[in-house]
Amino acid sequence: MSQADRVEYQTDPSQYRHWKLRFEGPVATLAADFDENAGLRPGYKLKLNSYDLGVDIELNDAINRIRFEHPQVRTVVVTSAKEKVFCSGANIFMLGVSSHSWKVNFCKFTNETRNGLEDSSQYSGLKFLAAVNGACAGGGYELALACDEIILVDDRSSAVSLPEVPLLGVLPGTGGLTRVTDKKRVRHDLADLFCTSVEGVRGQKAKDWRLVDDIAKPAQFAARVQERALQLAAGSDRPADAQGVALPRLARVDEADALRYQHVTVEIDRSKRTATFTVQGPAGPQPTDVAGIEAAGAAWYPLQMGRELEDAILQMRTNELDIGTWLIKTQGDVGAALAMDATLLPHQHHWLVRETIGLLRRSFSRLDVSSRSLFALIEPGSCFAGSLLELALACDRSYQLMLPDDAAKSPRIAVSEANFTLYPMATGQGRLGRRFYDEEAPLAAVRAAIGQPLDADAAFRLGLITSNPDDIDWADEVRIAVEERVAMSPDALTGMEANLRFNGPESMATRVFGRLTAWQNWIFQRPNAVGEKGALKVYGKGDKAQFDWNRV
Repeated sequence: MSQADRVEYQTDPSQYRHWKLRFEGPVATLAADFDENAGLRPGYKLKLNSYDLGVDIELNDAINRIRFEHPQVRTVVVTSAKEKVFCSGANIFMLGVSSHSWKVNFCKFTNETRNGLEDSSQYSGLKFLAAVNGACAGGGYELALACDEIILVDDRSSAVSLPEVPLLGVLPGTGGLTRVTDKKRVRHDLADLFCTSVEGVRGQKAKDWRLVDDIAKPAQFAARVQERALQLAAGSDRPADAQGVALPRLARVDEADALRYQHVTVEIDRSKRTATFTVQGPAGPQPTDVAGIEAAGAAWYPLQMGRELEDAILQMRTNELDIGTWLIKTQGDVGAALAMDATLLPHQHHWLVRETIGLLRRSFSRLDVSSRSLFALIEPGSCFAGSLLELALACDRSYQLMLPDDAAKSPRIAVSEANFTLYPMATGQGRLGRRFYDEEAPLAAVRAAIGQPLDADAAFRLGLITSNPDDIDWADEVRIAVEERVAMSPDALTGMEANLRFNGPESMATRVFGRLTAWQNWIFQRPNAVGEKGALKVYGKGDKAQFDWNRV
């Protein structure tokens, strides 16, 4: 991908083209006012508040700034600044001119952004209210569904709809089908009617069918939204008097084959189609109390490292499609990594610590759903301990070097209580629970080893790593494993990895990512959608879609 075509995920409110933020006490209003001439790529206009990846990059940034910079905010009202239209969903012409990989990555990022709203509601007390003040279709309704509640203006014209099946021959791509049933509990026959209707459902029927939580006439709409926003805020424990933490732009050095941050480095070997992610552990004096954490602000190690890791994952996932295997490494002191957790755990309910843990949880989850093979390499000087051990636990395999003749240099890993409590996956399980199927005996053995530096043999006995080669076999075993992996079909690997990584209980989030995106991935390649006469291709041209009527 050329430098000009690379996607940049860093932005700030001074650069927004699509969203307007307003703050009033415990309520923030995030108003959609998409600039139709500011699409991320040429070839389409963002009419009727239709969106592309650039819109969602701003949305993700805005929510992050509310989390960290405005701790007094307890409710976010998502609404529209345009007359008679809330959001018409993903821009159809953008989808029509985009490559398959672009569409899939676009849907994945928008899914993560919407799941992030629900994550903040569940774990951080930040509530979301969709004030639907106009037509609300497709991805626009999916954004509303990701909020805690939806209030629809009852003006005889505004409706909610998921018209993708009848109109475009594809599926709602960001969780619409799943949230309609699992979250809103819309009766399945009514959901069938709804999802095959182009015009959607409005007014009292939308409320009766549970598609929205409340309706209000235009004259009462603003007052009803404000009243409900304050009611939601009253149930939150976000602090009213805390000082927010400004999130400065990350200092990232972009090279032809590397990304370099303060704590994270990504080095690309294009001939081998691999990228090595190296996370530097905490070094030097670190704050141990709330006052020190607040004083450190955005430079506090776990917060800055988490932001850097998230940006690196997004950059590599979108801009380096040919690099299919990521090798995950750490460098630092195991004791210092455990000491970080010894600060996180007792202060986990302090708002800034809680938001930082949330950022780490969501960043680790981005690894889980990335369609890349993940191998952890645990070498001398590594610090896969506690929170940083999550990086290895997220990987498909982990290799830890054993030095039988030099115990002092043998790399160690260590488990902390954080691995059992702080970082649940999309399934609700921790990665240790996923690893051992929540079986009591192996988990009890691991728990008994909390805080102990474990060499490769000890870690292997506990089932925490895949392989423990010694220094004679290390180079060849790792090289062969990586070379074999790189030579396999990337399509088959993506499917296999997703199945194996999410081996535990299903949740709404796993169904959104697994069931829905797998089907969408397939449907987006079918001629009925993207063929010359496919529904997505002929939309807006006055032609009728021509379908292959064979059921597959």
